[in-house]
Amino acid sequence: LGMSKSWSCLGYPLSIFFIVVNEFCERFSYYGMRALLILYFTNFIRWDDNLSTAIYHTFVALCYLTPILGALIADSWLGKFKTIVSLSIVYTIGQVVLSVSSITDLTDHNHDGTPDSPPVHMALSMVGLALIALGTGGIKPCVSAFGGDQFEEGQEKQRNRFFSIFYLAINAGSLLSTIITPMLRVQECGIHSKQACYPLAFGVPAALMAVALMVFILGSGMYKKFQPQGNIMAKVVKCIGFAIKNRFRHRSKTFPKREHWLDWAKEKYDERLISQIKMVTRVMFLYIPLPMFWALFDQQGSRWTLQATTMSGKILNISPPPPLQTVNAILIVIMVPIFDAVLYPLIAKCGFNFTSLKKMTVGMFLASMAFVVAAIVQVEIDKTLPVFPNGNEVQIKVLNIGNNNMSISLPGEIVPLDPMSQTNGFMTFDVNKLTSINISSPGSPVTAVTDSFEQGQRHTLLVWAPSHYQVVKDDLNQKPEKGENGIRFVNTYNELITITMSGKVFANISSYNASTYQFFPSGSKGYTIDSTEIPPQCQTNFNTLYLEFGSAYTYVIQKKNDGCPEVKTFEDIAANTVNMALQIPQYFLLTCGEVVFSVTGLEFSYSQAPSNMKSVLQAGWLLTVAVGNIIVLIVAGAGQFSKQWAEYILFASLLLVVCVIFAIMARFYTYVNPAEIEAQFDEDEKKTRLEKSNPYFMSEANSQTQM
Repeated sequence: LGMSKSWSCLGYPLSIFFIVVNEFCERFSYYGMRALLILYFTNFIRWDDNLSTAIYHTFVALCYLTPILGALIADSWLGKFKTIVSLSIVYTIGQVVLSVSSITDLTDHNHDGTPDSPPVHMALSMVGLALIALGTGGIKPCVSAFGGDQFEEGQEKQRNRFFSIFYLAINAGSLLSTIITPMLRVQECGIHSKQACYPLAFGVPAALMAVALMVFILGSGMYKKFQPQGNIMAKVVKCIGFAIKNRFRHRSKTFPKREHWLDWAKEKYDERLISQIKMVTRVMFLYIPLPMFWALFDQQGSRWTLQATTMSGKILNISPPPPLQTVNAILIVIMVPIFDAVLYPLIAKCGFNFTSLKKMTVGMFLASMAFVVAAIVQVEIDKTLPVFPNGNEVQIKVLNIGNNNMSISLPGEIVPLDPMSQTNGFMTFDVNKLTSINISSPGSPVTAVTDSFEQGQRHTLLVWAPSHYQVVKDDLNQKPEKGENGIRFVNTYNELITITMSGKVFANISSYNASTYQFFPSGSKGYTIDSTEIPPQCQTNFNTLYLEFGSAYTYVIQKKNDGCPEVKTFEDIAANTVNMALQIPQYFLLTCGEVVFSVTGLEFSYSQAPSNMKSVLQAGWLLTVAVGNIIVLIVAGAGQFSKQWAEYILFASLLLVVCVIFAIMARFYTYVNPAEIEAQFDEDEKKTRLEKSNPYFMSEANSQTQM
């Protein structure tokens, strides 16, 4: 044991300070990089959404699988300190490679602002991400366990407090980085052509990782470092294998039963190892139901974010509203101290023994309630959502953009339309029953609409003079994403029109046709209309109405008598009405669940693990997170619920069932103190050594009693 004199501060080892700061920087670096990944994949490497999301989730799952590797290296080979240092170096290199991969000028030889050989950037970013996954995952189980190692026997209270502070550092790091990194990306940079600054946004996390490494090495003299005890995992696997084989050999009734199945390894392995493995297997068994918690927890990044896009973001009039993951991190930073300093002491004062496993059960219950609340909010939202077409349905809206009164006959109804007006919303038809649509105006023959309508889509039928029509496929059969607003223009001039609206261009809209939708955040937008047909003295600058969240409009550009344009607004999709603030209760419940579940889990995994397997159990804990991620991917892929609230209720009830099972399993768990058990073994070994080295010792003692 390389022991140095322990420095302490406020009853805590001073070395803890370095470990917490290191964790803060590392998490800042990781979340900062992760916040950009999806955007980087879609905007820079130009992958489509599905591929980007798949790669993103694979990366996240990898980051939770590699801890097993890190733990093995630490507990069997290098020890925690050296593992953290060497893998942090790998990690820093990964971050640097990733930021280099985002430098356009690396392969942009013709200086047009786009890379000339995308595969180079792709390959570099994949190498970078692989190194990062190895680094972040590999050091994860070691850092928390290494922190726990710094405490003396009898400092359990401080050690538990350390795990809370550690968790606080994780969330403070992620909170700051999710706020700061996007600001960096918006900066423009580049040698030959200016664009969004990915190298800077990825470079800052890389620099921070280097800082984290420096801070950690600075504390080197103060750490308590334990030597790894040989290849512990190989021993464990062999011992378990031998126990099972041996049990199987002696399966007949003639052999006496043994207390625990691992006792069948006694013939070959020593008691100490067997008792250590028992500790680990008992905890691992408890972990089996836990991934279900993470499966719910991880949906706040996907499902709940999508739920927010169907809500109105007028919280405290901040526009755009803060992403609610930030709310999660803010809540954690507030709740951890409250739980630690106020709630737990209160519960203890009431004489209730709130053990680790009871806390974790409560955490699961809270998370499941959060999903019940999410389902209730979803039902509220569903009441306000427009109806979109299902698989074999078609929706049609008719918009009269001419100067004649028109009448449109559809299956089962005849709709009269005044000039410059539209039908009352979309009408839904079954694709097979959509036989004939006719348009006519007073004193002119009937014209049949012969276009085919694509099923599952919304269409707008533009009509003007007696026999003229145009069918436009809307390409918008859901609420606009991220709470933005869709806008498209219809041109009733004869020449092409181009419109520029807050930086986005609707180019060359042809006569009596509609542009595609483009999307804008909330607020009022200015736009300019440009056409050769517009006389020079006309006003061509206009402003939209105030756009809220999740709406869509068609702006029809009409020619007035003097040839100047005027604009008529038609609503396609109404703005969201349910306030986003309604999501706060579910985030609050889930965060409270996370505080009692996650912080406790870290500390429980540490306190119940034998000294030579601390990292391995931390990795086991992280493995439950990885499995949770995988569950989400499977469920999201397999079960397509027609109603989102039903999926929330399904998850809530699954977690409730798991929660009950876990509570029952926890009743049968007896807490151990690994240090005490190991001290007992040391004691016994000392005795046997004394007896072996001094055979007279025993006989003398015996003869004394006989005399």
